[in-house]
Amino acid sequence: MKLILKLVAGILAGILLGFFAPDAIIRLLLTVKLLGGQLIGFTIPLIILFYITSGIASLPKNSGSLLGKTVALSYGSTIVAGSLAFLVASFVIAGLPEPAAASADTAEKLTSFIKLEIPPLFGVMTALATAFLFGLGISITNSTQLKKVVNEGRSVIDLLLSKVIIPFLPFYIAGVFAEMSAEGTVFSTLKTFGVVLALAIFMHWAWITIQYTITGLATGQPPVKLIKNMLPAYFTAVGTMSSAATIPVTLKQTKENGVDESIANFTIPLCATIHLSGSTITLVTCSTAVMALSQHIAIPSLMEMLPFIMMLGVTMIAAPGAPGGAVMAALGLMSTMLGFGESELALMIALYLAQDSFGTACNITGDGAISLWVNKFARQNAEPAAEPQQEN
Repeated sequence: MKLILKLVAGILAGILLGFFAPDAIIRLLLTVKLLGGQLIGFTIPLIILFYITSGIASLPKNSGSLLGKTVALSYGSTIVAGSLAFLVASFVIAGLPEPAAASADTAEKLTSFIKLEIPPLFGVMTALATAFLFGLGISITNSTQLKKVVNEGRSVIDLLLSKVIIPFLPFYIAGVFAEMSAEGTVFSTLKTFGVVLALAIFMHWAWITIQYTITGLATGQPPVKLIKNMLPAYFTAVGTMSSAATIPVTLKQTKENGVDESIANFTIPLCATIHLSGSTITLVTCSTAVMALSQHIAIPSLMEMLPFIMMLGVTMIAAPGAPGGAVMAALGLMSTMLGFGESELALMIALYLAQDSFGTACNITGDGAISLWVNKFARQNAEPAAEPQQEN
């Protein structure tokens, strides 16, 4: 919550300075924005490499068909949620007024004091392919040394995120909004911000309702009761902004919904890593809004957006535990698959962090529905084995 308040303060400070500060101050903020953008761009491939490799290598082994069913349900939930979010967002955002155009004179006048480029070590798609190769390889060969290297690399990147990049974001965002204020586009952007944030939270609740309505019908339990039992986990996640920190509460409430202890103990920690339907709803909704605000990116069709949504569900596996980790892991896809530049990525960070806690709450509440389905499958598999014993 402190980060959100700092982010809001950065936005307000950037707007005021963009309107009233002398050009030298605005150029200083643009220099800060440049440095932050270059650091983020350099770090994106490393986030993808270490986090996805570590996530795939750490998936539980020897769990039989239940592991496959849990992964399939989690990934399917994420893809369907993202697709529905895009359809709703593209319809709603298409009805919003056209964004204001930036002043060409101002854009030419306002530049950073320095020019600096920090090229990443490798591209985003190279990082993704390498992560899959080594993640699966470590999982199959059970290479403890490689796994240790990957986990230590993840720790280094996590430290960079939590101690440098995330605390620096309010200053970075201040530079972005100072530039928009000076160009005269800030108010149209803020109007869209309000609509998008309200829309994302509405879709979180709609998706939770859909999940538990279908699950309740399949398991013969009242959906309202199932959701009511999960509310403590939802509000804990709103406060902690972390799926991992909410696991004890999610486990307790999932068991209250009738899930066997062994199934809950297996599915809830796993889903906290791989089931990211709420975060996907937010990222898809916000990216659609950013495309609408951009002067050079058109909103695609669902079939054109679907590959991005499918890759999003994979890229956010084991997203960093720091607030905003999911959006940091997804920035690479936005730049390569959606054509986002530095300004669009900065807007995505601001939009996502403004509601990170609600996306996390949607994720973990949905984990309870996944557990109910896996529990149903486990009981069905156990029944045929029990029947012959009764007959004998």
